[in-house]
Amino acid sequence: MSSNMLTTKSADLPAVATSEADFVTVVIANQHFGIPVLQVHDVFVPHNITAVPLAPREVAGVLNLRGRIVTAIDVRRRLGLPPYEGEKPQMAVVVEHAGESYSLMIDSVGEVLSLSPEQYERNPANLDPRWREVSGGIYRLKGQLLVVLEVSKVLDFSRYTSAA
Repeated sequence: MSSNMLTTKSADLPAVATSEADFVTVVIANQHFGIPVLQVHDVFVPHNITAVPLAPREVAGVLNLRGRIVTAIDVRRRLGLPPYEGEKPQMAVVVEHAGESYSLMIDSVGEVLSLSPEQYERNPANLDPRWREVSGGIYRLKGQLLVVLEVSKVLDFSRYTSAA
């Protein structure tokens, strides 16, 4: 686990990075994802999520985070996965996108990893289509695949507004 969480020079991971990239690791449906650490504002166990009528089904609701209203996104629903049925409560990772705060509801939070640019790979052709839809690339780690979660892709609801 990295002791210095702010060593990344950019929140985006270019194809040719020049420094290590730091990621907060999260688990969704037994798949490990990495969210660029500079995009993560908070991690907590959510309470009192208020439903939003007529919102897309991926919107779990809104919650109050220290006086700010934050939209909670159920990432499992967003990816077309079955509901979370774990014994521990789901976790929330607060990210900012287009000037708004969002709480990504995930199964669990892991550690912060610093990864070298040499480990980065573009999405392989055989990557699960659900993961590919929100992935910015991958890292092959010992015994597991870390999918880089692109927050902008997770929060892209344009497919809903274009049908309206």
